[in-house]
Amino acid sequence: MSRSEPYGLLLDQAQDKVALLDELGTYTYVNGAVERILGFEPDELVGTSAFEYIHPEERAAVRDTFEGAIRAEGFTEVTAEYRHRTADGSWVWLESRMSNLTDGALDGFVVSSRDVSGRVRAEDERAETASYLEELASVSSDVLWMFNADWSELLFMNPAYEQIYGASLDELDGDPDAFLDAIHPDDRPCVREAMAQLSAGTAVDVEYRVNADENFNRWVWVQGEPITRDGEVVRITGFTKDVTDRRRRERQLVVMDNLLRHNLRNDLNVVLGTVEELEADLPESAEHTAVIRRVGEGLLETAQKEREIIELITDHGEPGRIDLRSVVTECVETVRDRYPNGSITVDELDAVAAAGRAELRSAVIELLENPFQHSDDGAPTVTVRLRRTETGAELVVEDDLPAIPAVEADVLTGDHDMTRVYHSSGLGFWLVYWSVELSGGAVAVVGDTAGDGRGNRITVSLPLASE
Repeated sequence: MSRSEPYGLLLDQAQDKVALLDELGTYTYVNGAVERILGFEPDELVGTSAFEYIHPEERAAVRDTFEGAIRAEGFTEVTAEYRHRTADGSWVWLESRMSNLTDGALDGFVVSSRDVSGRVRAEDERAETASYLEELASVSSDVLWMFNADWSELLFMNPAYEQIYGASLDELDGDPDAFLDAIHPDDRPCVREAMAQLSAGTAVDVEYRVNADENFNRWVWVQGEPITRDGEVVRITGFTKDVTDRRRRERQLVVMDNLLRHNLRNDLNVVLGTVEELEADLPESAEHTAVIRRVGEGLLETAQKEREIIELITDHGEPGRIDLRSVVTECVETVRDRYPNGSITVDELDAVAAAGRAELRSAVIELLENPFQHSDDGAPTVTVRLRRTETGAELVVEDDLPAIPAVEADVLTGDHDMTRVYHSSGLGFWLVYWSVELSGGAVAVVGDTAGDGRGNRITVSLPLASE
């Protein structure tokens, strides 16, 4: 065939490589697209075997496909995907289509090929990513799952399901509703409601009891997300985490809270009431009863802070929008009323809203009160600044007292060894630390700001609330 013929000129403009092969697979014609796809001039390939350019790993399969097609008695159309060598020795993935349809004018078989290297690379990357995800899911202690939009088909569930829920994956695969049987009967209505919300396009966050074999004593935390396409839910995915240990610790904290709130407070009130009677009946013992009163009132205050801390760490609420200027203003007035002999100067008070927990108010009061509680004369000088920064909000509290001991400062910054809690003077700084940490913030402490062993600067950094 002469390439100068009109249809040859038209084929040279085609995007796909078009070739004519004889029964042995020898090129008798190749269009101009071969130069763009493979780097060869058409005449370089004419007269050579097409199979010589195919990667050894695919060569035999492609030859079998070609020979099977040309030997077929009826009309046959076949497709093959393989690597073809280029002029510079690299490889390009081609997808070739041919049929056994021929005529005397062509005297051969037409093979149309297109470059699919990009698609093959994308498929390989997806397969590799899927393999990684499957490996991660297989070793994850959390349950990773995916259902279709109406929960009628299980699309994915990793092996952790069997251990946590105490149920069979095979059974779930056959009946996607089977996981409900592994949930405590009292919690199933809540779970069904969460499923309905997900199908309607709303994310959920729930906790419930599972595993009938363990008398439903295992607690899980589930976060689910709807996957939407063009505004319609197409899949539902999420994870399930075993939070049994956390629930157990929270119950233990509640028990301790009840002990301190009721038993200890009641007993201390009895002690303090008895001290009042002693002071009335034995005025000469005032020095000793004053010690008992001071210690007793200190224990009552500690019990109250302990209660606030337990409520803080057992409440799973998300941070909200906090108007820090209003909070600081209110806290300054509260502390001024409690300690009228001291001085609190508000140096700067920017209007700024932070993303934080409501307990930040207690933390601010603790930071403002601390200098008054540790001042010998009860009249320290305290300065407060609230600044809006590029990344968040900064609350700075400065005083003129001796530098805070390292063991106390470490509590505020989170560097305190938890086993040394009783070496610190109380729970106030722990309340500050946990309030700030749960709000996504941080605390920095600088002591000896005056250069003579006195002066403290405590900086609380908090994230800005979203506009």
